[in-house]
Amino acid sequence: MPTAPLDLVALDHLLDDDERAIRDTVRRVADDQLRPQVAEWFETGEVPARELAGQLGGLGLLGMHLTGYGCAGTSVVAYGMACHELEAVDSGLRSLVSVQGSLAMFAIHRYGSEQQRTSWLPPMAAGEAIGCFALTEPDAGSDPAAMRTAAKRDGPGDRADWVLHGTKLWITNGTVANVAVVWAHTDDGIRGFVVPTDTAGFSARPIGHKLSLRVSDTAELVLDGVRLPADAVLPESRGLGGPLACLSEARLGIVFGALGAARDCVETAITYASDREVFGRALTGHQLTQAKLADMAAALGSAMLLAVHLGRLKEAGVLRPEQVSLGKLHNVRVALDIARECRTILGASGITTEYSPLRHANNLESVLTYEGTTEVHQLVVGQALTGQPAFR
Repeated sequence: MPTAPLDLVALDHLLDDDERAIRDTVRRVADDQLRPQVAEWFETGEVPARELAGQLGGLGLLGMHLTGYGCAGTSVVAYGMACHELEAVDSGLRSLVSVQGSLAMFAIHRYGSEQQRTSWLPPMAAGEAIGCFALTEPDAGSDPAAMRTAAKRDGPGDRADWVLHGTKLWITNGTVANVAVVWAHTDDGIRGFVVPTDTAGFSARPIGHKLSLRVSDTAELVLDGVRLPADAVLPESRGLGGPLACLSEARLGIVFGALGAARDCVETAITYASDREVFGRALTGHQLTQAKLADMAAALGSAMLLAVHLGRLKEAGVLRPEQVSLGKLHNVRVALDIARECRTILGASGITTEYSPLRHANNLESVLTYEGTTEVHQLVVGQALTGQPAFR
């Protein structure tokens, strides 16, 4: 009887009943309602993001690891397993949930005022409002301190308005968002702002012609004299520590999610190779195929053990940023290597949208880069190992 790839490391024994139930529910919904449509979404580059947000919010997946304000308050590992199952369908689906819950909602939950939390978090948790996280700029990616977006006070005293000017790029959920968490330079350092997207001067332009993350809304945002009230600023965040903490929160979803894509690739390759006859026998019966599958299962299993371990450290309140960087660096690399190898097992069939590995590989090329490039995470881990900062 064939063994599922992650059963080799007895993954279920590391999860509690609630975590297994959440995983199984997300997998069932993903297989029944999302997977049948994902190839078409990828081909057309169009995804019904608002409908998906409502559907995923109805399942309690948006901001699920946050507490209060309509959020489910699940364990970190439960959130990770939900990301794993969504990315097994497509990285774009996990990105929608990750940006909504771990970037936009987390920023408001951790750094916002009570009024901001009560106004935005319940509809965001329900999927009735979509959020985006506007940090990256055309000339400020790995070096967010180089951002040019600026916010100036205009008016008398402490109640003076804020006026924002700048451009943000590669913003997930940007054209469908109801609210943007925008980071900008101020006279008091880098601050975050809660910006309703119907505010005058705010515009979003979709980024097209993508070869990757086609099942995801990606935008350029322009802030042309966006005027906000004094209380639009996130009161508890000053400096780069705020946005970087949000990114660390979201990267944990990637640590789990990328392995969902890898698992789907391995399962797809096994199914295909079981049915494909080569030299008079199933492709799975050849030594080279089994060697490839064994190596990929070993890499996938060990990476999944790392993901769960990091999730437990997060739950215990002892997870360090360099550990998240290690997980993101290692697990996305593993996932991308697996996706590429699985494509070779599928041969020419692997280049069509009928099968998932090359689509996953294309997506993982973006996952490898966003929320910290490979090189940035190498330097974070290198600094932890040596005590010497190598950033310039």
